[in-house]
Amino acid sequence: MHYSVSHHKLKLILSAQGIKTGDAGAIDTLFGGKDGYYWFGTLRDMCPEGKTLSWENQYALVNAVQAHENATAEEDEMKPQVPSAANIAAFSKLLADPI
Repeated sequence: MHYSVSHHKLKLILSAQGIKTGDAGAIDTLFGGKDGYYWFGTLRDMCPEGKTLSWENQYALVNAVQAHENATAEEDEMKPQVPSAANIAAFSKLLADPI
């Protein structure tokens, strides 16, 4: 299965659920519960405006997200966070491309 993310796709995902971009609680729930809003922001931040990032499989997606998190944390001199299984399941489901 292929996966992709773009600012446009993230907006469509929220819109389809009737969620506004500032509704942290609803985004938390949609993106796997605890820290869901954080991972939504990470996905948005890792993708340049107007571009689409894509991956061949879930492992490549998760590795890209973690690599971005690691690089950002290093820049900020902080310990990187790791998405929970629930976060990974949620953003994998939401970012899966239709066949």
